[in-house]
Amino acid sequence: MSIPEAQLDTWAKQGSIIQSKTTYETVRNVLQESGAPYNSRSFDIFLQGSYGNDTNIYADSDVDVVMMLDSIFYTDLGNLNEAEKIAYNTARSPASYTFEQFKKEVVQHLTNRFGSGVTPGKKAVFIPGSGGRRDCDVLPCVELRRYTRFNSSADQNFHTGICFWTPDGTRIINFPKQHSGNATTKHQNTNQWFKPVVRILKNMRNSMIDKGYIKAGVAPSYFLEGMLYNVPNAKFGTSYNSTVADALNWIINCDRTKLVCANELYYLCHPTSPVTWRAEQLQTYLDAARKFWQEW
Repeated sequence: MSIPEAQLDTWAKQGSIIQSKTTYETVRNVLQESGAPYNSRSFDIFLQGSYGNDTNIYADSDVDVVMMLDSIFYTDLGNLNEAEKIAYNTARSPASYTFEQFKKEVVQHLTNRFGSGVTPGKKAVFIPGSGGRRDCDVLPCVELRRYTRFNSSADQNFHTGICFWTPDGTRIINFPKQHSGNATTKHQNTNQWFKPVVRILKNMRNSMIDKGYIKAGVAPSYFLEGMLYNVPNAKFGTSYNSTVADALNWIINCDRTKLVCANELYYLCHPTSPVTWRAEQLQTYLDAARKFWQEW
């Protein structure tokens, strides 16, 4: 047995669009207000997550908004040699304004405008929905530059991402714009099959949780999208049934140590990284997905 095409077609459909768009515009307008305490700083506001990547399903609720300070930046020098690190540290100019100050001012402004329900979390600031506005998570963060070369200010190269710190002091680095751009390119290169199949896998995962095949948290949407990103373009097409089956079989049989996140700047699986999947969780998901598919 396998999951019928009609069920997969239902799962492939995109969730709420208009309400999410309205929520984003409302929150963005508030963040851009001239009276905000950080208004004199330069910042960038954009969507990330399922609504930003058009992979949202009906079960998705929160709208994820990135609030990135870009008037200063933090760095990742891990790919530089010692001479390049010395050159960078000689050229750098420390900033007086910090991520901690920025986050405090963002939380203050959102609380003033949306009320006491605004709640800072481990990563993002939660804004409860009201009326036609959906729940929203705002992620205060700062521009991150992952350097690949630095000989001088005139001779340098880097990937631009975001970074922030959790309450326990862990620095999180990620690259949401690269993720979004690469996912869109993948969608185009698969003749618009990629994003509907991501939505199928997310709905399928939810059904697997509901029926006890896996526990919640084993297969987060971000990692499912990253997993599917690695599947060769030729595996997409003809039908949803054949595409999902071919994609899962390819992942099951491939060298999973070489799988990358959709941003192509992290491997998909790593034993300790806070922004990657655990290999054993991927294995648990794949075992359960194959069983779920066969027993439908």
